[in-house]
Amino acid sequence: MRKFIFSEGEYYHLYNRGVEKRNIFTSPSEYKRFCAYLYLLNTEENIRPSDIISDHGVQYVFSIKRNRPLVAIGAYCLMPNHFHILATPLVEGGIAKFMQRLQTAYTMYFNEKHKRSGSLFQGTYKARHADNDNYLKYLYAYIHLNPAKLFDTKWKNRGVSGLKKLKQQVIKYSYSSINEYISLKHTITDPVHFPKYFEKSADFDSQISFWLSNNDM
Repeated sequence: MRKFIFSEGEYYHLYNRGVEKRNIFTSPSEYKRFCAYLYLLNTEENIRPSDIISDHGVQYVFSIKRNRPLVAIGAYCLMPNHFHILATPLVEGGIAKFMQRLQTAYTMYFNEKHKRSGSLFQGTYKARHADNDNYLKYLYAYIHLNPAKLFDTKWKNRGVSGLKKLKQQVIKYSYSSINEYISLKHTITDPVHFPKYFEKSADFDSQISFWLSNNDM
């Protein structure tokens, strides 16, 4: 049972990993499918995402105009065996409904593809309330720097050496919201509902450098 109730206007770190720490993403197509679900399932409307993608392909999903979103997503990152989402509910029960839809749809897709059955994720999902400004800012750094360990497992111990290369690798990582902030082309994310920390691309770019150099993520 959760220790808090999700409230509109508040921010939450949502995350989960594969059951028995198994990988939940094993190919680019699986990362892309989850990203498509992050966008497509964020609505109060009842839709069948598998039918839409089967008929039109994954990229078509992002051209669909969504009505009545359940949550606003401020940041996300997909890693081989887990994911992170920063979100705020836009309607009562929005987070619970969105996360149930997201994990159920992806589990059905993954299980069918890999001819398996049963749970894919460790329980429902974990949630932490970002109840102060410092923690909320920290989450933007923590979520977006998660891929750094894929490129250099010891990056936190290297000081400033190699950070320029690592920064470019993190920016080029395809399965996080980092490029939505660099390009200011927001598709899955909706920063209007979050504090205006990064109004310009340069603001976010400089923050990446700052986060990497203060490597206590």
